[in-house]
Amino acid sequence: MMGSDICYAGEQLSKAAPQVLLALPFLFALCLYLAAVAVSNRYRRKWPYFRTACWVAGISLVLSSVTGPLAARAHVDFTAHMAGHLLLGMAAPLLLVMAAPVTLILRTLPTGAARTLARLLKSKPIRFLSDPAVAALLNVGGLWVLYTTELYRAMHESLFLHLFIHFHVFLAGYLFTAVILYIDPIPHQKSFLYRTLVLILALAGHGILSKYIYAHPPAGVAEAQAKMGGVFMYYGGDAIDMILVFLLCLYWYRSARPRKPLGESVSKTV
Repeated sequence: MMGSDICYAGEQLSKAAPQVLLALPFLFALCLYLAAVAVSNRYRRKWPYFRTACWVAGISLVLSSVTGPLAARAHVDFTAHMAGHLLLGMAAPLLLVMAAPVTLILRTLPTGAARTLARLLKSKPIRFLSDPAVAALLNVGGLWVLYTTELYRAMHESLFLHLFIHFHVFLAGYLFTAVILYIDPIPHQKSFLYRTLVLILALAGHGILSKYIYAHPPAGVAEAQAKMGGVFMYYGGDAIDMILVFLLCLYWYRSARPRKPLGESVSKTV
């Protein structure tokens, strides 16, 4: 009896290990952000509550996708897996980008450390990765590799692949969202037109992939689940993408809007 209890406990621990390993970095990021807000508010202008709320909400979405019932269900239900993908790779990155973490870090760090970070952001590797076309390839291209090869089946059999793919989905989604919207300061920024064209191509690639999944189930996925997952990916992804499109158009409009002459604005104020 004791041996069976030990085996059961070991099995439960092995199932919980991926969730714990995935959750810990994001819990650390949550604590770090809140600590940075506290430090920034002591010495500078108050950090916007909206940004903090976006960070907390984004981390909450990440945790709900990698831990708990949804994460456990995703191993046997492709629709649950796809729901987790949308939360981890699209919805959460959008909220976390809106939280402007790099701006907060630059506000909080000592001058020397802030300058070091600024130089890092200007480095050639960051310049390469921050090109929207590269970010789109890492994001949408990575999903094509995941769902059109044996990689999807393999990720359920290997802890390393499981962790690597989840972190890749999140980081690629965050990077893509960050270089499309430019909430944080990013050197070598591209034009709105270039980012819009890349976004359109990325949306097309994501939509085509969802239809491909509908017609060609990934390895180890039943046809009925593939159809449900493909539909969920298509419409759920569109809903999040529309928010991204709206924000990009809003920022483009604001940047192109002519500014009133100083004298005119002063006279109207008076």
